Amino acid sequence: MKVSGFFIIRNGEQFDYPYLESLRSLIPVVDEVFVNVGIGDDATLENLKHFSETEGAGKIRIFESRWPLDDPEQRRGGRILADQTNLALERCTGDWCLYLQADEVLHEEDYPAIRAAMSEGLNRADVDGLLFDYRHFYGSYDIVQDSRSAYRREVRAVKRASGARSVGDAQSFRLASGSKPRVIRAQARIFHYGWVRTPDAMKEKTAFMDSLYHGKDSATVDGTPATGSNYRYKRFWGLKRFSETHPRTMHDRIREKNWTWDFENSPLVLGRKDLTKIPLDLLERMTGVRLFEYKSFKLTR
Repeated sequence: MKVSGFFIIRNGEQFDYPYLESLRSLIPVVDEVFVNVGIGDDATLENLKHFSETEGAGKIRIFESRWPLDDPEQRRGGRILADQTNLALERCTGDWCLYLQADEVLHEEDYPAIRAAMSEGLNRADVDGLLFDYRHFYGSYDIVQDSRSAYRREVRAVKRASGARSVGDAQSFRLASGSKPRVIRAQARIFHYGWVRTPDAMKEKTAFMDSLYHGKDSATVDGTPATGSNYRYKRFWGLKRFSETHPRTMHDRIREKNWTWDFENSPLVLGRKDLTKIPLDLLERMTGVRLFEYKSFKLTR
């Protein structure tokens, strides 16, 4: 069984992505990794070249692409992200193709489970991919979002033979027929660090990402993102202390960044949507069932 990894990144340094930590977590599970590096404005490409010559252990395959940032159609709905992801996916040669976004990290404790799930699903005609559980960090490395506002599972590995393609804003996959992939649970976690940065770095990253959904000139003159003040951390329903361990590849970054958010002393912000969300979350905690959950996959036994 051969496993390929695929990955995209652009301006990873400028927007403070843990892209090297993400790749370090991916390397032990795969035989090769295709990294699509968008031509940008920082040292991301140079860092990746050095990484591929040292820690990459001959597994990293880097290629560059120019993102069509001036094309209004490509910048709507995050479509450009799926298109760039597919450029990396198309190069994969393995039986399985394992995908990580640049702010997602695997835990070393889950490597055996991932390999076991791949072995189980490889010769099953009713399996197109693997489903991973998520840990969404918010504001600080010791706070996670645990509510229906955050997706709890997503497909991050697909069989190459399934013909699955990245769609939308590269959050999920679809088969050539347009149907959702049939998946089994990998019994493994994705640690998502997309909302752990200093407020200034979060503002800059959010403004750029908003532009991929709302157009090039979506930010205001002072650089405020189109989505407003979302980059400012707020205490809202569903946040809780993280009680597990972080992936080993994140330990140095967490120590060096030394970034924390004063969660306890931040005022609780509640909105009208919480009137529905809170009782549904409480019901889920009691029963384990998430009602009205959108799923980009078909879970098979």
